[in-house]
Amino acid sequence: MIKDKDIICISSIDWDFIWQGHQEIMSTFARQGNRVLFVENTGVRAPKFQDLPRIKSRFKNWWCSTKGIRQEAPNLYVYSPLVLPFPFSRVARRINRWTMGRVIRSWIRSMHFSSNILWTFLPTGLSLDLIDFINPELIVYYCIDSFEVSSPRAYRVKSHEERLLKKADLAFVTSHKLKEHCERHNSRVTFFPFGVSLGKFERVRGEATVEPVDMKAISRPRVGYVGGLHKWVDQELLATVARAYPDYSFIFVGPEQTAVDSLKALDNTHFLGPKPHDEVPVYVKYFDVALIPYRQTTYTDNVYPTKLNEYLAMGVPVVATPIPETAIFGEANPGCVYLAQNPEAFGKALETALSSRGGPSDAHRRAVAAQNSWEERIEAMSEMVDEAAAEATMSSQAGWQKRFTTIVRRGRNRLMRVALILAFLWFTLFYTSTLWWAAAPLKLAQPPEKADAIVVLGGGVGETGSFGDSTFERTRHGVELFKAGYAPYIIFSTGYVYGYKEAEDMKLLATSLGVPSKAILLEDRSVNTYDKARFVVPILKARGWEKILLVSAPYHMLRSALTFHGYESELELVYTPVPDPTFYRHERGAKLKHVRAIAHEYAGILYYWFKGYL
Repeated sequence: MIKDKDIICISSIDWDFIWQGHQEIMSTFARQGNRVLFVENTGVRAPKFQDLPRIKSRFKNWWCSTKGIRQEAPNLYVYSPLVLPFPFSRVARRINRWTMGRVIRSWIRSMHFSSNILWTFLPTGLSLDLIDFINPELIVYYCIDSFEVSSPRAYRVKSHEERLLKKADLAFVTSHKLKEHCERHNSRVTFFPFGVSLGKFERVRGEATVEPVDMKAISRPRVGYVGGLHKWVDQELLATVARAYPDYSFIFVGPEQTAVDSLKALDNTHFLGPKPHDEVPVYVKYFDVALIPYRQTTYTDNVYPTKLNEYLAMGVPVVATPIPETAIFGEANPGCVYLAQNPEAFGKALETALSSRGGPSDAHRRAVAAQNSWEERIEAMSEMVDEAAAEATMSSQAGWQKRFTTIVRRGRNRLMRVALILAFLWFTLFYTSTLWWAAAPLKLAQPPEKADAIVVLGGGVGETGSFGDSTFERTRHGVELFKAGYAPYIIFSTGYVYGYKEAEDMKLLATSLGVPSKAILLEDRSVNTYDKARFVVPILKARGWEKILLVSAPYHMLRSALTFHGYESELELVYTPVPDPTFYRHERGAKLKHVRAIAHEYAGILYYWFKGYL
């Protein structure tokens, strides 16, 4: 048995679901001194209405744990992840990979957990993502289901399963059909059907037990079934047989996973509901015959019924439909399983099975079950895992040169990809009109109209990166509008200081160009576009001015307009930017200074939106 290993198990069921091989294997490993993180089912389909109890349970488990992780037993931890329930969405997968991987990695670090074995029952894209995220030393895939046929959309798992099989160091399967399937992609596939917890059943069989209360009133002979009542159970067959044998009591122990109205309508059927796994042996002990009544489908062609060995461990004969695994088992172990396909044959098989009860036949069935115990199964699996781990260690030590070369090659390829992307971006920005196409929404311009005032926004260092250039052009354009008679007043708005206040410099330039000093107003407190709106609007309101010509750089107009309207929605603006600013002159491509300026404007709009200025 493997010991002192760290194991992450990606399960296809939840820990609190019907006890199966998932819980049996991992709890056994934990008892043997291995540390186990059991990751509950992340799904192969979107949830449905009937999944609400499970979803509620998942939320409850997550809430009552630490980031979804709780300790279930010594060395055994269960992770109940909250995931986006869209297993085939790339976006959902990326988010789930990030959220789950982050929690698992944090837990691994806190536990000093080496995660040298990853054992998965689930061959989904998310499982592959987690494998890449965790990077385990050894990968074991236990294939217990044909996901291609188990549900309408689970066939989409096929490509992920093929990738998983190629990655896996070992693959275990529960049926011969699954073995054929997995061997197409992996040469190390071993047949390990689910076993039986022999000790539990032997203790119950050997002890003086009290008959379950809900079975006492049920008359014999008792024909029993243990497990989920799902869509693969042949209800039509059972109902026909139950009607033909009214003196037989048909007992069902397990959750109802589909409607069973046709069976419940009969007087000789009894539904006892789900039971804790530790109580199952007691119920089986008081069966006279046990059932495996599965419909024959492409799904059940791949199924090995776990309950088969549990029935036999109590010496109870089994009547089953001839799905491939029960047929193979029955042929190899005469007197254990009686096969029948139609109602008449099924009834005859029940009679034969009943007549075989007692003495050597029961002992033979128990001996067959002993050969299929979980102890035997897990020990055999452990030996293979140990061998594979040793091989992986030797291969890791011997293949350093190959790995190093691969890492270097990957790094070089990554560098080349980055270089190509940068070259493409460089060409696009600086040798095409892409930047100007992207900047077009920023540029607002209208023919000038008669207005109450001209508002010229100072440039500071502006988009040019140096004082004076942009401010000079804006001031001169404002003066031209004034001289053309579009408005009787000019307001220069800026609080920028460079030697002298920028607003005063703008006034000095305007008066030198012929604007009367009395026609000029200064707003000299603002340090950004929002301040300019905040301080200019009160000047306009105090004088009853409602319409202005707004002057700024062309690609600053959208932010200016949005800001002024955001501060005073009733204000009428006429957009009159500098028509041909020196800074933005170009033929086709752009320069780095243009890229910075345009990026600055978009970032400014986004920031102002976030602050609520717009």
